[in-house]
This record gives sequence, structure tokens and C-alpha cells, in this order.
Amino acid sequence: MADEIVVAQTTIDDEDKAMVLARGAVENHLAAGAHIDPPLTAVYWWKGRIETTREWRISYKTSSDRLPELETWVAQEHTYEVPEWVVLPIVGGSDAYLSWVADESTAK
Repeated sequence: MADEIVVAQTTIDDEDKAMVLARGAVENHLAAGAHIDPPLTAVYWWKGRIETTREWRISYKTSSDRLPELETWVAQEHTYEVPEWVVLPIVGGSDAYLSWVADESTAK
């Protein structure tokens, strides 16, 4: 079961936008749940300059089967030209929790 569950992450520069991205993915059963981390400071290169931005990280708990649809949905809804999108494999965890993620991220 553990190899079927992943955590996918993106960041965005507005708390309300983070809520829209988190809630929309859950409402559409693209993810069983999402966490929004408190603001963090991002320092990065963008178009030849170093930028500093306050961002909120959204971590989606989903199944690998739903991951392509989640990625497409986030890319369409996101306001960044090149949004962060990273996927972390889950290598273990509670069977009950992992089953819940698999069940709730199934297309309804």
C-alpha cells in the first residue's frame, strides 16, 4: 500500500489562493487531504534576478493513480508561470491512514 501513496507539494504567494488550491483538490477527490504550512520565505533565481517571496506550501496526500490528474488541475488553477511541483514517495506508514488516503483520493 505504501508505494501507492505520495505527497505532492506546491507553493503560492497568497494564503487565500493556497486555500483555494487545497480545498479544490480535496473537493474534486484529487487528494484525500492537504496541509497548508504557515508562511515561509523563499529565495530563488527568477529571470536573472534573485527574488525573495513569502509563500505558503500546500502538501497533498494522494494516490499515485490520481497524481497525473492532480498535477494537471494544480497547473491549470495555479497563478505562477512555473509553479513548484514535487512529489515525495511514502515508504511506510499506518495501514489505516494509507488506506484512508487511497479511498478518499479515488474518483467519485
